[in-house]
Amino acid sequence: MAVGVWTWLIWPRFAVAIWQDARAWQDGDPGGSAPTSFFWVHALLIVTSLAVGTAIGVLGIQGWRSHRRGERNPRPEMSVEQLNRES
Repeated sequence: MAVGVWTWLIWPRFAVAIWQDARAWQDGDPGGSAPTSFFWVHALLIVTSLAVGTAIGVLGIQGWRSHRRGERNPRPEMSVEQLNRES
């Protein structure tokens, strides 16, 4: 869960910094011209990081909620012995 929170605290701030960086725009004016490859590479990095961080955060929340409910077997159709043999 902490990774998900950290991701959403850090990457949006980084996105603002990239938007304001003169290297992200052809004429150096933020948002005033076409974006450069610098912008697109960092935009892809930001979007990917937010997606991965969100997925990890969601998995963390699901695991935490499952633990609080006392669920021990993630696949109830299988016994614990069968699960152990699978791994």
